[in-house]
Amino acid sequence: MGSAGRSATRRSETGLAKKGAHVSETPATQLLRRHGVNFTEHVYDYVEHGGTAESARQLGVDEHAVIKTLVMQDERAQPMIVLMHGDKQVSTKNLARSIGAKSVEPCKPEVAQRHSGYMVGGTSPFGCKKAMLVYVEESVLAIERICINGGRRGYLIGIAPAVLTELLDAKPVSCAL
Repeated sequence: MGSAGRSATRRSETGLAKKGAHVSETPATQLLRRHGVNFTEHVYDYVEHGGTAESARQLGVDEHAVIKTLVMQDERAQPMIVLMHGDKQVSTKNLARSIGAKSVEPCKPEVAQRHSGYMVGGTSPFGCKKAMLVYVEESVLAIERICINGGRRGYLIGIAPAVLTELLDAKPVSCAL
């Protein structure tokens, strides 16, 4: 059976997976497999505006280890990805200072989708449609294992945070609130 027919009944480290849930490939998982990255799959029931608190609750993981993928832009409308702990916010002022920009702001949902190729709520930093600089809150890199969006709503992947710097060339920044 091809990879598109795989089922998400595989067990994650926490033993959680939704039985019978079907997980087909996404641009994110295709990229990770091409690069031989080891990852686990975590399926949950997507809740509109539930965010990382909801996914962490359903999967029984610490929200601090659930990393959100935010598409932002600088004053020149240059898009970037910012990876932040689920239980933290981004200080756009500190981020701008860290990266040498005058200002940084979140992209509007339709703009974020155009840059990433993913629906908001399902944005992965892997396999984006457009190449963007990636910044990661430096304390994320100290966590043993993180959960991050796998390219669709209701689907997280578990990876070692080193993958962020090795595969995405993510630059560490200090901008958490």
